[in-house]
Amino acid sequence: MKICGIQKTTLLDYPGRVACTVFLGGCNFRCPFCQNGEILDGGTEETDEEEFFSFLKKRKGILDGVCVSGGEPLVHKDLPLFLEKIKKIGYDIKLDTNGSFPDALKALVSEKLIDYVAMDIKNAPERYEKTAGATCDLQKIRESVGFLLSDKIDYEFRTTVVKQLHRAEDMLSIAKWIKGAKRYFLQNFKDSDAVLQKGLSPLSDEELEAFKRFVKPYVPSVRIRGESGN
Repeated sequence: MKICGIQKTTLLDYPGRVACTVFLGGCNFRCPFCQNGEILDGGTEETDEEEFFSFLKKRKGILDGVCVSGGEPLVHKDLPLFLEKIKKIGYDIKLDTNGSFPDALKALVSEKLIDYVAMDIKNAPERYEKTAGATCDLQKIRESVGFLLSDKIDYEFRTTVVKQLHRAEDMLSIAKWIKGAKRYFLQNFKDSDAVLQKGLSPLSDEELEAFKRFVKPYVPSVRIRGESGN
C-alpha cells in the first residue's frame, strides 16, 4: 500500500473518535481545490506498512479510530486487505471517498471492513466534471449517494465550497439531490501552496451562512465544519 503520510492524532476527522488519519497515494480526480496534490499520482512513500501497523499497535488505547483518506483510497485493489489488518488490531475505520467506486464501497460495507463513510459531493450534477477536474461517471456517483442514503452504514456528505466554483443555485441542486441526508457538512476552501489551481478563494462567513440556509430546508442536519460541536 502506498502510504504517503500519517496525521497521528485528530479529534475532528472521525466523529466520536480519537483517531489518526492515513493518506494513501493515487486518485482518479483532479479537483482544482485539492490540498493533497503531491500524492494524487502516488507521491513519495513516507511510511511503509510495517511501520504504520507498529504505530497503530503502540497507540491502541489512546486512539480508537483510523481515518483512511487520500487521494482516493478505493483506487487500490488491495484496500480490503489493508483495512482487515487495521480491524484485527481493534480499530473502527472511517473511509473518505469521492464516491466513484460504488461497487467497491458496497463490498467494504458488506464485509464490515468500515464503520463510517465521508463522501465528497463535489458540486451540482451539471457542474460535476468541472469541479472534479476529470471525466467522471455521474451515474456511479449517484449510485454511491443512493447507497449511503439507504442508511446501511453511518455516513456524512461534505462539500468543499470555493467562491469561483460554487453558486447559490448549485447548493440548492445539491440539497435536493441528497435530501434527508443524515449529515451534511460545508467546508470552506483554504488556500495553500499545495492547491492544484492558483487563484481560488474561500467564501466569506456571510456567504457560507447563506449557502447553509439554502440547503437547510432539504437537509436539516447541514452544518459548517468548524462550528461549535463539529
